[in-house]
Amino acid sequence: PLTSPKLSEQISELIGQNYLYFYDALSPIVNADSINYEKVFFASRYDKGDADYLNCPMNEEQYHSFVRELKNAEKVQFASFEKPVYFEGCMPIEVLAERGDRTLAFGPLKPVGLSNPETGEKAFAVVQLRKENRESTAYNLVGFQTKLTYPEQKRVFSMIPGLENAEFFRLGAIHRNTYINSPSLLTGELELKSKPGCYFAGQITGVEGYVESSAMGLLAAVSAVAKITGRPYSPPPVDTALGALINYLVNSKSKGFQPMNINFGLFWSEDMKIRDKKIRNQKIAMNAIAKINEWKNGLKNFIPAHS
Repeated sequence: PLTSPKLSEQISELIGQNYLYFYDALSPIVNADSINYEKVFFASRYDKGDADYLNCPMNEEQYHSFVRELKNAEKVQFASFEKPVYFEGCMPIEVLAERGDRTLAFGPLKPVGLSNPETGEKAFAVVQLRKENRESTAYNLVGFQTKLTYPEQKRVFSMIPGLENAEFFRLGAIHRNTYINSPSLLTGELELKSKPGCYFAGQITGVEGYVESSAMGLLAAVSAVAKITGRPYSPPPVDTALGALINYLVNSKSKGFQPMNINFGLFWSEDMKIRDKKIRNQKIAMNAIAKINEWKNGLKNFIPAHS
């Protein structure tokens, strides 16, 4: 459901920003361990700043094959009440492709200022991947917001050099939504920095999913109770699911904050170094359960028990 215009205006006034995000443009996120690093290279455009981007180079034949499949891929159909009106800043990748065969090569896939630092070779087009977190466990496909169906995303995006066997933590989407730019607005207690005592909870904080939204509501409530009763409170540890989400909301380094659901790419612990994915995820989960139970036990002093 959409936020009413009057409430949107009041929230905008409260947070000191003239707009909220009514369309969230979600690009796919891939597991860093599933990338073929022999086909990609680290570099920033024109060698400015750190080499934070992972670049997937395409030759002309690969590019045109990719564009052809992108245009022909099955798309999610709009609901009867939706109109396909986009802001230029969150244009679906397939809509850009339909504007012309070379549109992407002059847009999000432009190769200018990028060359392989080892070979000096320049590509016809380049798909850039941006680190989604400080731990470099997940990468975002820059500019790849899309309304392709999930199976088609996996098929078409696996044509990108280096992503042939990519595991997607999240697939791309564009849908109507309302959320705030939490990294600039909220504390780790989900409290508004500019107005202490005012909390944001649920989907509007920038999480995706029913469980995630409910979890942020719960944490905002616990934080508020702690403040009202004057008791010490710290958010859950970052190596728990709740803590990982909070960490993403308030410490996101991504340019252009985007909603996120819980996934293993948000976690960071020594267990992330384990190469076997099944064993790694099991250890992360077991550690998270132990840590959240320890954190929860610390709340018993001021959270009333259920009757």
